[in-house]
Formats: sequence, C-alpha cells, structure tokens
Amino acid sequence: MQNTSLYKWIKCAIASIVFILWVIWLDNYWFLLAYPIVFDNYITKKIPWGFWKKTKDGKKPSAVVEWADALIFALVAVYIINIFLFQNYKIPTSSLEKSLLVGDHLFVSKASYGPRMPNTPISFPLVQNTFPIINTKSYTDWPHWDYKRLKGISPIKRNDIVVFNFPAGDTVPFKSNNPDFYNQALNLGLSEASQNEKLRPSVPFASDWERNNYFKDLGRKRIYDNPQMFGEVLARPVDRRDNYVKRCVAIPGDVFEIRSNQIYINGVKEENPKDIQHNYKITTDGTSLNDRFYERMGISRADQSGMAPNYYLPLTKENADKIKDMSFIKSIIIEEEIPNNSGFQVFPHSSDYNWSRDNFGPLTMPKAGETIDLNIKNLVIYERIITAYERNKLSVKGDQIYINDELATSYTFKMDYYFMLGDNRHKSADSRYWGFVPEDHIVGKPILVWLSLDKDKSFFSSIRWDRFFKIVHKN
Repeated sequence: MQNTSLYKWIKCAIASIVFILWVIWLDNYWFLLAYPIVFDNYITKKIPWGFWKKTKDGKKPSAVVEWADALIFALVAVYIINIFLFQNYKIPTSSLEKSLLVGDHLFVSKASYGPRMPNTPISFPLVQNTFPIINTKSYTDWPHWDYKRLKGISPIKRNDIVVFNFPAGDTVPFKSNNPDFYNQALNLGLSEASQNEKLRPSVPFASDWERNNYFKDLGRKRIYDNPQMFGEVLARPVDRRDNYVKRCVAIPGDVFEIRSNQIYINGVKEENPKDIQHNYKITTDGTSLNDRFYERMGISRADQSGMAPNYYLPLTKENADKIKDMSFIKSIIIEEEIPNNSGFQVFPHSSDYNWSRDNFGPLTMPKAGETIDLNIKNLVIYERIITAYERNKLSVKGDQIYINDELATSYTFKMDYYFMLGDNRHKSADSRYWGFVPEDHIVGKPILVWLSLDKDKSFFSSIRWDRFFKIVHKN
C-alpha cells in the first residue's frame, strides 16, 4: 500500500463515494460488507480478479478470452443500467397517438419514480420475458424478491405518460394474449353457456361477483383444455409482465369520471391533452378516401376502417375540424358508446355499475393506508386488489366476505393505485377494461423519443426524422 500511487488513491476515493451513495440509495446497509472488495480492486490487489485470463506461459490472452471478457462486462453493465437508470421501450400499438406514435423508441427513466428492485434478479438483459424464435423464458423463477422501490426524483403526477407492467398479464395463454386472460375467460364462459344449456346455472346468481367467477371458471377450463388453440398458460411475476405505456389520468385519492368522452377529476373538468384522438364516423358524398388523405391526417393503415361513403377513423379535434371544411364530406360525428344497461361493457363488468367506454365512473382511486367499507356489490371492483395484487385469500359465503378466513366488512389498501388511459381514446385497451394499475407495476417515465420508424413505409423513408430526440411532454 505504501507504493500505491496518488492516482490510484483518488480513483479508490471516487469509487468509495459512489459505492456508499449507492448503498444509501438502496437503503440496505448490509451491502457495506462488500466494501472490502471495492478497496481491494483499487488498492490491495489481494484477489486475482483476472485469474481466468492469465495463460500458463504469461502470454497475452487469446482473442476469444478478450471478447468474452468484454461481453461479460457489457452484459453486467447493461443489466445494472436497466435496473437502476433507464431502458429502451418501443411502442407497438396506436393507443397513445398522436402524443406518441407506433414505432417510437422511448428512453424510459427508471430514476424518475424510483427504480424497483427486480422480483426476478436472475434474468437476461434486454429481453422482457421470452427469448424470440426459441420461445423460452428469459429469467429464472428462483430467487424471487418481494417488491421494493428506491427513492425517485418525483411521484407520479396526473397526466404523466407512464410505462408499467400489464396488471392483467400475470396469467398469459401463449398463443392468445389479446384480450387478456381474464376477459377471454369471461367471454368464453358466457359463450359456452349460451350454446350449452347444461352449463347454465340452475338458480339465479346472488351477486355479479358470483356470476363473473362462474363464467370465468368455465372459460378457464376451455383455455386450459385447448393448448393447441390457446397455447401453454404461463404465469409471470410482476417485473416480467409485458410493458405498456399510457397516460396516468387519476392518482391515488382521485375520484375519476368520464362524461360523454370528457374526463372529470373530483368533479372538475380536466383539460384534454393537445393531441387526444377519438373515433369519428365520416360520411362522404361517395368519394373514396385515398392514401394522400390518410397521410395528411396521420392515420396508419392499422387504424383505417370503412369504405365509401362511410368511414370510422381516429382523429384529433384539429384534424376533425379540417375535414369538416372539405367539399366531399357530408357529415362527421364523434362516436359515443352509451351504456347498454347491462353494465358488462367495461370494468368492473357488473350490472351494478352501468358504465361504458365514454361514460365511466365515478370511481375513487385506492390509496395506501385508506380503509373502505367492503360489500358484495363493490367486491367486483376490489377483488383483484385483494387477491392478485395484495396476495390475500378471498372467499364468499352468501353475502358474507372472508379475507384470509376471517369475516371482512372493510379493507385497508397496502399500495397506491392509478388509472391509465390511452390518448387514442377509442383505440386503446386500458384501465377502462382491466382496472387499476398497482404501484409495484410502475416501470418508469418516458423522457424522449430517440428513434421513430413508420411501419407503413420502408427503408429510409420509414424514419421520422422530425421525431429524433423529441422530448416527451405531459400535454
């Protein structure tokens, strides 16, 4: 140590400060026991870290060894960066257009809301859950760590665009993952019962909770019994569920409501994002809409629907106003889905809550530590929170609810919950269909678009040059 240069001591001091700050951030001081390794790497050199690269004759390691060393270092670095700092995310669907586009590659900050410690720490970097082509898991189920989030720069704010793990993605039929497993099971169960009288219940259901679970069980059996159609049914931990990106329209404690396509929070009308879209029914004088029209309106091929004279297209208000003035347009009317009195159009899929895509709520966002009265009517809203997200045992006997085998008339939330919507409001599978997003599913905040490719074009023409390093704004 006496012969150690000042330069090495300075490097050690910098590394020590970074290491200690990292330990403080982790809020786990047991990691300080690893500090001797840091010190040895810079000063004492007692541990031969590069032993595997040394040859018997002392010659320079082979190119294969050098490449392996570089690859291992790169994988470890990427793994650490992905956990604590940022990751790349590519937008696959049009649910956020025109705020964010299909083909946008996002730089997603993990530090904004605080990075999560992984539930599955042993995994391959840059692969979310399945290796392509070979279709095998990219992670191991053991060890499994409980949810823990480090301190972030700020909490999630209303209207933030957020990347999160798909809450209904805990169970996934490999060949059929859209819609989600639970909606598939419910719809399949209803279909099975409508075609087979023997599957219909002999007595009326005591509640919609009982109804939904009865038909979901029928649908589950159909899915599990038909692997050739639906594929293997996979269970995925939180951090290995598919990544979604939506706008957070309600935070814990908010009372959320949609009235005729307009959002209200706590009874107050919200300002709409600048580029929000809705579906419009467009009637022409018989003129067919051409590629030039679609390109001018920024409508992708996947979102083009209808034929002359009737079209159904997603448009911003600005574009809708432009179309109104076109000579060949006879009428343009925004579509509005009216509740059909069944209550089963959207979450919580209950006749007690006669809501629809465009007329939804009021619904209060659950907040950690808050206690609610629990009954057989509102159980359909909170069932997945109680069971799937907060891991309690739930059962119902008549109109009595039991949680962990104890009679329950109230429930206290352990986590915060959010409501996420796409800006392409009529082309988005979001919280209106599968409910709340728990805090442990939050991945990060998109900061900028670093690359954008138009899938409807090819080669260099597919590059959206004007979106390079575009900052992601709230509105």
